[in-house]
Amino acid sequence: MPGRAGRRLLKRWRYVGVFTPELMLCVGEARVGPLPLRWWAVALPDGSLFERSSNARGGISLEASHVSVVAEHLRVELELEERSAVETASPAGKSYTWTRKQAGVPVRGSVTLGGRKHLIDGPVAVVDDSAGYHPRHTHWKWSAGVGRTSDGAAVGWNLVDGIHDAEGASERSLWVDGEPRELGPVEFADDLSSVAGLRFTEWSTREDHTNLLLFRSDYRQPFGTFEGELDGVRLEGHGVMEEHQVLW
Repeated sequence: MPGRAGRRLLKRWRYVGVFTPELMLCVGEARVGPLPLRWWAVALPDGSLFERSSNARGGISLEASHVSVVAEHLRVELELEERSAVETASPAGKSYTWTRKQAGVPVRGSVTLGGRKHLIDGPVAVVDDSAGYHPRHTHWKWSAGVGRTSDGAAVGWNLVDGIHDAEGASERSLWVDGEPRELGPVEFADDLSSVAGLRFTEWSTREDHTNLLLFRSDYRQPFGTFEGELDGVRLEGHGVMEEHQVLW
């Protein structure tokens, strides 16, 4: 995709989340035009949150389906088995935005935090690849996670309001044993305590409030647990909620 469409810069990012009962983490990299940002965060059930972001590479690698982080007190080495993606493009003025989402992605590897090694093996990852020429002011709410249905099937979800959220051909999806199906429009609670038929209990929250005049961002992404029902499927799981208002 070209770096610019008219006066709009290309925005693009890759976000990988891994959600288990023992820990949850996200690793990402984004660019707004030529400006890079990379980050990682690890959340624990006791409410502890460890995170770092940087404009430099900062020991973060998201090459193909490999995720690596080398930082003080943290080592991440993960291999994703990517499949069953949901791909969506939406108009944005005279241009467009694009995304490819995956949930319930099998992943193998380890996360070593503070000398304690956690082995990761199972369908517990979410992958968000996005790019486009978004409007100058963009506002969305998003949720993604993984878990199990009441009868033990592996499940993952991707829910959104504010971007790629048309009634049909949206990115809203539910994966059951790796097979995705589209969901209808969903409603998020203002305080992010629920979405659609899922109740959310927070562990801890990543937040950023940046005001650089030409660039402004109000961002909140809590990690936590979910329970309830989506499209007739009862489930319990782990994942994130998110609200982001950005002027870019």
